[in-house]
Amino acid sequence: MPFRYKGYAGHYLEVDLTKGKVNTREMQEEWARLYLGGSGVSARILWERTGPQTEPLSPDNVLVAATGPLTGAMFSPSGRMMFASKSPLTGIWAESHVGGFLGPEMKYAGFDLVILHGRSPKPVYLFLNDGRAELCDATQLWGRETNVAATMIREEHRDPSTEVAVIGPAGENQVLFGSITVDFYRAAGRTGLGAVMGSKNLKAIAATGSLAVEAHDMDKYLQANEQEMAKLSDPLWTESIASLRKYGTTGLVTMINEIGRLPTKNHWTGYYEHADDIGPEAISKQYRIAQEACYGCAIGCKYIFRVKDGPFAIGPAGGSEYESIMAFGSNCLNNDLASVLYMGTRCDLLGMDTISCGKTIGFLMELWEKGILTSKDTGGLDLSWGNTESMAKLVEMAAKREGIGELLALGTRKAAERIGGDAPMYAIHSKGLEASGQDPRAHQSVGLTYAINVRGADHLRSLSSLEELGYPEVIIKRFGKEKYEEIKKITSPVYKGEVIKDIEDLYALVDSAVICKYGTMWPPVYYFETFINVIPPLTGMDEWSSMKFVREAAERICHLRRAYNHRLGITRKQETLPKRLLSDPMPTGPAKGGLPDLDYMLDEYYTKRGCDLKTGFPKKETLVRLKLDAVAGDLESRGLLASN
Repeated sequence: MPFRYKGYAGHYLEVDLTKGKVNTREMQEEWARLYLGGSGVSARILWERTGPQTEPLSPDNVLVAATGPLTGAMFSPSGRMMFASKSPLTGIWAESHVGGFLGPEMKYAGFDLVILHGRSPKPVYLFLNDGRAELCDATQLWGRETNVAATMIREEHRDPSTEVAVIGPAGENQVLFGSITVDFYRAAGRTGLGAVMGSKNLKAIAATGSLAVEAHDMDKYLQANEQEMAKLSDPLWTESIASLRKYGTTGLVTMINEIGRLPTKNHWTGYYEHADDIGPEAISKQYRIAQEACYGCAIGCKYIFRVKDGPFAIGPAGGSEYESIMAFGSNCLNNDLASVLYMGTRCDLLGMDTISCGKTIGFLMELWEKGILTSKDTGGLDLSWGNTESMAKLVEMAAKREGIGELLALGTRKAAERIGGDAPMYAIHSKGLEASGQDPRAHQSVGLTYAINVRGADHLRSLSSLEELGYPEVIIKRFGKEKYEEIKKITSPVYKGEVIKDIEDLYALVDSAVICKYGTMWPPVYYFETFINVIPPLTGMDEWSSMKFVREAAERICHLRRAYNHRLGITRKQETLPKRLLSDPMPTGPAKGGLPDLDYMLDEYYTKRGCDLKTGFPKKETLVRLKLDAVAGDLESRGLLASN
């Protein structure tokens, strides 16, 4: 009997890499109905199959590669997929999303998701095609950079439309922030999932397909899709979308520096006086040569660049995002734009997260400045701020785990622990994940976003652009006129717990559907009503016509991911910020003197989330209301529920 719901391929794969066995299973109705797909379904799978006893780089760990019902379903933007596992970098929940074309191709090949476990005795890659799946020998691919390996896979199957997710030498060497490169220059970058693939001797996942994805009611779905697409043309979003189309995310360099929130000198300050040198106009005038878009995207924020000559000649390649420019630019006091673009691309080819790599380099540079590291420790490398020659060498050394690259490959937290002494004072992370390109001293709600993020100090699970970039109409519509004045104040903590809880819920659906943050995070076009509008006619899941059901589904996903981390030892004590961001006032720039009031925001967030204020643990009645009875029972047996 075919899978009941439409919008799905209807099947998933169980891959035992140790035995070399691949089994096709029918998609589970409960997964789809209660968790939708992507992040939600992955949370259910990882909750059941991994836990405190699971070593992230062992054969026992599980890696999920997943799509959602909107992936490849003509919704804009719907060219995304995600990976999830237990992180080798942080030891907790890990997920990373990526755009391009692989997600849709995976569904057209007949599979909604792939569950991988075990460790292959030799290098392999997984190939999906029209309902068939096989493990192929990857011996000749091992050691190759990502672009070469992806090209070789396409040539082997004589199909240039084959889309590939592949690790580079960094993932093979189990660099703890190893990434997964998709479509040559897009990356599932954060939390070290490339290292998980490397630990399993899995070089790549490749897919090509021609199978149809059906809609439950095509006419109504197309009508709903058209209604949602029309929202992108609202004059309210004109400026934001124009910026994304013209500059991509690089436009944020200027915007964020203007409010004093651009991480500079290992997050010492939020203002970089040379930001224009690495900003959108400089990139556009000097190196940008073309524009592109992910599958089915009406925004088109991607660009192609080329550095023609000099020591950092590279390309044509996919252009660096804001986060990469921040990490190798302002974060390291480096205003040499060519070198910034070069190092970002080298990370894509070697298979490393640009944020963690750049932030760890900035951390080492500050230790050099403080005299904690010397040339004896660095093998003679001069780690002075902005030393582009040394930075470029460090990128290569990290991927090979060579010399001081072995230290860099551990990421900021573990490197600081190994160095000892005062080093941890300068490690800017939360729960082991290096902080992304925001600063809570200039933007209060960012502090809460970092602290409660289930994967660590990162923005993509709940960042609010409402007060950051200014959307007063949206604030009033979502939260009411009476809360508008406080919410719009970027330096006020009031109501930010409510805002971040609401946005975390929204992004949980975005990450399970699976669609892009551009259109939901910035600009904030799509909201919960979007899912009510498009999911029922696409899938036939009538429950998704109810706002109550949709809101509860979002909460369910958020609580399950939090429960996963509670089981691994995460409490309110760990939901915090590094000292620099929590108690050292912003020293310069427009946000000078700023500090976040994290405790105020956490109290409000826990109250709205249905959690205990002292521990952050969920209340039993909250989990039962969300049909997470078994989760409640497990946590209760471990003493991890809110006490009455």
